[in-house]
Amino acid sequence: MSQMFSSKNLKLLTNPLNLENPITVQVLGICSALAVTVKMKPAFVMALSVIIVTAFSNLIISTLRKSIPVRIRIIVQLVVVASLVIIVDQVLKAFVYDVSKQLSVFVGLIITNCILMGRLEAFAMANKPWESFIDGIGNGIGYGWILIAVSFVREFLGSGSVFGFPVMEKIGAYSIGYVNNGLMIMPPAALIIVGVIIWIQRSRTKSLIEKE
Repeated sequence: MSQMFSSKNLKLLTNPLNLENPITVQVLGICSALAVTVKMKPAFVMALSVIIVTAFSNLIISTLRKSIPVRIRIIVQLVVVASLVIIVDQVLKAFVYDVSKQLSVFVGLIITNCILMGRLEAFAMANKPWESFIDGIGNGIGYGWILIAVSFVREFLGSGSVFGFPVMEKIGAYSIGYVNNGLMIMPPAALIIVGVIIWIQRSRTKSLIEKE
């Protein structure tokens, strides 16, 4: 049990949150940061979907890694990811159909997400199942918290709400002249916010500057 939660495994879980973040450090998964972060609810569901797919695809590929022929490893990885994405997509349609419609094709595009394929090829194919599972969760959460942070700013300033709850209206911001910022619901806003997060991250983390 102690080996399962060793310091090495904890780093696999925590490093993607900051020092090895898929979006702000590795600059992967930017498309979904642009597309699904206008509102917090679809961003949260997208983040959760990626966490599940990344974790379990890592686990499956790591378990099968010794029996996968090198020449067809990418095909096998895609089949595993595609199968998991189909399951997630069907669950979303069954239980949160409105969010599923908002996410549209972007759930399906998880199949080609660079984060997933990168972790499968760079980590799951060379490490044991438990470590791969933890790595998948860590990278999924690292991706997810950026999406949620971006969507919070965009929904709060652009729509005056958080998770659909009308915050600006409740605190009386409109009565004193506040107007929703239309820029926040446009795609460039996501890039601006991600850029600000990257700037803050690098200004507070010297090791990232040294790597450059």
